[in-house]
Amino acid sequence: MTALADLTISIRQGLGLAHKRDIAGVIKYLPKGLNQPVSAPHASYLSPLSSRRGFDNFDAEHQNDTVVPVGDDCAAIPDGDGYLLLATEGFLNDFVATQPWFAGYCGVMVNISDIYAMGGRPIAVVDAIWSDGESQAKPILEGMATASQVYGVPVVGGHSNLRNDRLQLSVAILGRAQKLLSSFAAKPGQQLLAAIDLRGHFREPYLWWDASTGAPPKRLREDLELLPTLADTGLCASAKDISNAGVIGTLLMLLECSGLGGAIDINAIPRPADIDLPRWLRCFPSFGFVLSVDADDSNAVITLFKQRDIACGVIGTTDASRQMRLANSDEEHLLWDLNIDPLIGCGPKQEN
Repeated sequence: MTALADLTISIRQGLGLAHKRDIAGVIKYLPKGLNQPVSAPHASYLSPLSSRRGFDNFDAEHQNDTVVPVGDDCAAIPDGDGYLLLATEGFLNDFVATQPWFAGYCGVMVNISDIYAMGGRPIAVVDAIWSDGESQAKPILEGMATASQVYGVPVVGGHSNLRNDRLQLSVAILGRAQKLLSSFAAKPGQQLLAAIDLRGHFREPYLWWDASTGAPPKRLREDLELLPTLADTGLCASAKDISNAGVIGTLLMLLECSGLGGAIDINAIPRPADIDLPRWLRCFPSFGFVLSVDADDSNAVITLFKQRDIACGVIGTTDASRQMRLANSDEEHLLWDLNIDPLIGCGPKQEN
C-alpha cells in the first residue's frame, strides 16, 4: 500500500472526521422544527424561500432573499441590508481540564474565526462556564479576557456555575456581515484555496497550531479583515475556517454543503517545511481558511493573503461528482463518496 493510500485511510478513520460525523445525528432533528410556520415577531426574518434551507444549494445571487441553510459556520439572520451572524462552540472536557487558559483563549478566538469565515465582523461574545470553585475557573476566564483584548471583541455576559464537579466551557458570539461567504455557495469548476498562517508552533503534544498567542494584536485583527474584504469584493464564492477536522475534513464539509466533489493535491497544501504532512493535515490552525474561487480570481485572492505574509495557494478543484479524492503527482485515492455516505448531513438532496 502506498503512502497516499495509508494517509487517505488514516484521515477517513480519524477522530477529526468522527467528531464531524456526529453532526449528522443532531441535524436530522432540526429541519422539522425549522420548517414550521414562523409567527410574528420573527416572521420578518424569513422569506418564502426559507423552508428550503438545509436541503437546497444556497444561491449567492439571491443571498438577500433567503436564510443560509443549516450547516454553515454561523447561523445567518437577515437584518436590514445585511445579516446578523450567530455561532457557538462547546469544548471537550479533557481539553478544558488540561489546558484551561488556552481553552478560554480559544473560546473567543475560534468563534471570531467563524464570524470572519462567513465574511462578517464580530460584535460581542458571551460564555457559559462551570467549575468547582473560583480558583478552578480563573485560568479559563483569564484566557478569555486575554483573547478579548487581543482581538478587540468584548465579553459582555454569560452564565456561571462555580459549584459543579468539573470544568466545562461553552462560548457564543454575535457578528454582522454585509455580504456572506457560505459553505453552500461553491460551484463546479472553481479552484480550492487554503490560506494558513505558518508563523506559529504546535502546542505540544497536541495538534493545535498556535499562530495567535504572542503575535501582534494589530496584525491578527488586520489579517482577519481579509475575509470580509473578499466577501464585499466578490472575489471569493465560499469559505470555511479550518476546524479540528483539519484542512481535508473542513474541505469535505464545504463540498458536502455545496453538493460537490473535488480532487485535492496534498502536496500543494501550505505547511511549514519542518512539519511532516500527516500531522499537518490533522492539525487545527489558529488562522486557517479554505475557499472556493473562480479561476480568474485566484491570483488576486492569493496576492491579498501573501501581502500579509499568510501562505495561500491553489490546492484543488471542484466538480459535480460528490466524491472527494486525495492526489499527488503519481496517484489519486477516494477519501469519501458523499453520494452514498454523507458526513454532516447538511448537503442538498440528490435528485432520484
